[in-house]
Amino acid sequence: METVKITTSQNVEIDYAVASIGERFAARLIDYMLFFAATMIASFITIGVMSTGTGMSRTNQIILGVIWLVLFVFYDLVAEIFFNGQSIGKYWVKIRVISLNGGRPTMGQYVLRWLFRILDFLISLGSLAVVSVAFSDKRQRVGDIAADTTVVKTTPVKPHEGLFFNTPDEDYQPTYPEVALLTDKDIHLVYDVIRNFNYTRNSNLVYKLALRIRDYLNVSYPKDINEYQFLEIIVNDYTALATNREL
Repeated sequence: METVKITTSQNVEIDYAVASIGERFAARLIDYMLFFAATMIASFITIGVMSTGTGMSRTNQIILGVIWLVLFVFYDLVAEIFFNGQSIGKYWVKIRVISLNGGRPTMGQYVLRWLFRILDFLISLGSLAVVSVAFSDKRQRVGDIAADTTVVKTTPVKPHEGLFFNTPDEDYQPTYPEVALLTDKDIHLVYDVIRNFNYTRNSNLVYKLALRIRDYLNVSYPKDINEYQFLEIIVNDYTALATNREL
């Protein structure tokens, strides 16, 4: 399986499973099929209205055409901004857009990669996007290169069942209350490192991150647990404290 190495803002390198050309094409095909289905439904509704004898004015037809065009043009941009880097097609195929710093792209990055769709798909009829994804190091189309983003799989090859974000039991007592100093972004980084370990078995990342968190929180962990187990405790503690705050 092909992966792309991304250095996060915390200077931790993570290997992500990169989305293939086939997966990106399948996501795009699903989106187009949805638009085609929506267009057909709108057409049947229009025909139904006209068959009643009341008809539809030329102005209304133009307005509907403009609405459809706007939805078609801005669909990807709006979907990726509001659904964390995914369109409906990407969601079904289980891929998403991420920034090369390992986090969620900024609004500017989303807009930039969307603008380059004119070059990637319209002017070159998609050929430039295919060539760029096929031969670039991080499997990026031109828009991704300009925006410093790429598209990766959302699930590991060997998912670890119940790894994180399961709410601890009500009587669970956090081992390290200091985890309150961490943020959601920190915990997602821990998740990504552990997820990476489960299909690459690269324990070096786990070791480095465990040391970073230990030093940052100024805590120590017993000799009878390893760095992997320490990170699991950190996430469980954070989840328990976050749940208590919500209650």
